[in-house]
Amino acid sequence: MSFWLYLLAAGLVAAGFIDYPLIAYHLQRTSIVSRDLIPVFYAVAMGVSGLGSLLLGRLYDRAGFSILVFLTAVTAFFAPLLFLGKFWIALIGAALWGLGMGVQESLIPAAVATMVPTERRASAYGLFTTGYGMFWFLGSVVIGFLYQCSVHAMVTLCVVLELSAIPIFVAVRRLSRRDRQLGSAGFKVKTGLRA
Repeated sequence: MSFWLYLLAAGLVAAGFIDYPLIAYHLQRTSIVSRDLIPVFYAVAMGVSGLGSLLLGRLYDRAGFSILVFLTAVTAFFAPLLFLGKFWIALIGAALWGLGMGVQESLIPAAVATMVPTERRASAYGLFTTGYGMFWFLGSVVIGFLYQCSVHAMVTLCVVLELSAIPIFVAVRRLSRRDRQLGSAGFKVKTGLRA
């Protein structure tokens, strides 16, 4: 159960996450930054992503799901900053976007390992990656459509999707604690991934 709930929460985060090509297009179209600075924004985002992954991995090892809940809440606001703010606000948004990318590339997949028995981990990662990718694809389609209709509606959707993952992450944290108390048999029952 915790595995499937976690996939749903992670999928909501992915669905609300905007790919950088759309961000770059928006920055250029609205002249928030000059064309020459768009790669600089991306470099800042990737720098934050890389450094964030290193630091946040250690924090996750210590705090577990609590850090994932906190980071989801913080990075959910990249969209209004990037799409509604001016230069410096948009740069902060780019940094938050980079932090969110780091969370999605390192922390979110890492948590899967704690939910399934070792002998089923590869299958679990395959299922997780497939579901996660489908959520990201569907979210990107809707985001692209909304961008053409209303930037405000698109931004609202992104924030709502990301924040809606938080109560599910909290529920998964509770289930995971209970699963650890039950032992490995509990993991097999709760995830539905049996050896």
